[in-house]
Amino acid sequence: MDSVGNIVLYFCVAIPLLIFSIKAVTSKKILRSATYLLFVLLGTAIFYFQMGYQFLGAVQIAVYAGGIMVLFVFAILLTNKPNEKDTETKSHRKLWGFLVSISSLVLLVFALFYMPLLHGASLMECLSASNTITMHEIGEAFTGGGKFQYLLPFEAISVLLLACIIGGVTIARKE
Repeated sequence: MDSVGNIVLYFCVAIPLLIFSIKAVTSKKILRSATYLLFVLLGTAIFYFQMGYQFLGAVQIAVYAGGIMVLFVFAILLTNKPNEKDTETKSHRKLWGFLVSISSLVLLVFALFYMPLLHGASLMECLSASNTITMHEIGEAFTGGGKFQYLLPFEAISVLLLACIIGGVTIARKE
């Protein structure tokens, strides 16, 4: 990001991306929330294109903005009637949700900086030692099945998402 045009493009995408991500979480209508999530995914693809990762940007659009959002919208329409009135969440549930969210954020930041990532070294150790991490090493960590590699959690999450979709279809058929 050297030129002024790249900086202007960054802020022209980052500000709406921030607004849409907040609206995706706080919207009371689930279809609007899914639409805001679609805009967030498309904005992320623009960032990939801006950094020069054309393949990753195309995958972001094709897989996430295209395929996953279609699955989400179908799952929403199968399990929830769009015109049905939702009951207001009680204030004590909002407080518990807020507390769980904050504690999850703290744990996530702790895990990001102190859990071992590559070769048993944490992110803080890699940043303080000024080690260079290549894209090949990152890709190998995400797709490998060895120690400190993340293929098994990735596959577990994909099975969990599949089970959620099958559960949604089963619930929709019973009604």
